[in-house]
Amino acid sequence: MKVAMLGPIAWRTPPVHYGPWERVTSLLTEGLVARGVDVTLFATLDSVTAAALDGVSPHPYSEDPEMDGRVWEALHVAHALERSSEFDLVHNQLDWLPLAFHAHCAAPMLTTIHGFSGPGILPAYQRSGSAFVSISDADRSPDLSYIATVHHGVDVTELPPGPGGEALVSFGRIHPDKGTAEAIAIARAVGRPLLICGPIHDHDYFDQQVSPHIDGDRVRYLGSVGSEERARVLGAAAALLHPISFAEPFGLSVVESMLCGTPVVAYPLGSMREVVEPGITGYLASDVEGAVAVLPDALRLDRDAVRERAVERFGVERMVEDYLEVYRRLLDQPTAPSVAQPGAHIAGRLQP
Repeated sequence: MKVAMLGPIAWRTPPVHYGPWERVTSLLTEGLVARGVDVTLFATLDSVTAAALDGVSPHPYSEDPEMDGRVWEALHVAHALERSSEFDLVHNQLDWLPLAFHAHCAAPMLTTIHGFSGPGILPAYQRSGSAFVSISDADRSPDLSYIATVHHGVDVTELPPGPGGEALVSFGRIHPDKGTAEAIAIARAVGRPLLICGPIHDHDYFDQQVSPHIDGDRVRYLGSVGSEERARVLGAAAALLHPISFAEPFGLSVVESMLCGTPVVAYPLGSMREVVEPGITGYLASDVEGAVAVLPDALRLDRDAVRERAVERFGVERMVEDYLEVYRRLLDQPTAPSVAQPGAHIAGRLQP
């Protein structure tokens, strides 16, 4: 089997710091190569991979103000599709743009939908002949059909179990969607220090609702941290706070925290009811007061059991095997892929 992995180019694959789509693309690519699959990764040319690497963008456009991301993504997609006849399958990890040019793809296309940027992009999906994979049942559009739901997998060796500690942690982009200010309020209410990690995506929000509380002691901002630092911070935390205000498509940081043995307290929006198992890997709460109320129970969870469950459900090997099954299904019926209903996960191992 020859697979073209069409990755995003906002960041390097794998990313140095932030870049969840690039991180998942890298893990899947390396896992497929380890299984003997012939993979060509289309990504930034500074990417690091055991697959064959191809592309046109010398480095991530998010790191270069002289690069117009729209232009470079178009060039990137055009280059990959020009080579599509060389492959059995094109796996699109790049959102809607490749779908607009699906007619120029000479191989069956599979698209992992990492999350819709808005309803305005739906026409590109609806007019495309690509098959679709959702990353959670919660993140499915009623206007599309899907071949499967495949939860993301994580390299468990990169996230060893940690000892825990006193501090709580908020991990993700600094934006109202992620509830950074709510995390500060929860930590203050329980009298625990808070570490904030992630890039600033809303500077006004950061300046007005986050920065005034950062004192270098009870509330510390560590910026966007890399993989080694991420494992250290998550492993040394008492719990991860994830008080989101949007329908989270998956929540990679939530899984990464659980793999370190660190329980999660999250708001039950989007995929959180699928990812967090109350009383096993964390708890769900609907507001600051509710999070404060369940946090003591979360802190009493056995960290080894939290990690064991996360490894079982979200290890990268499970994700690779699930995608291989999707590939086989798609290639067996390239013109009419079978459609999985919500909850019909590949291999049936994603539900407790």
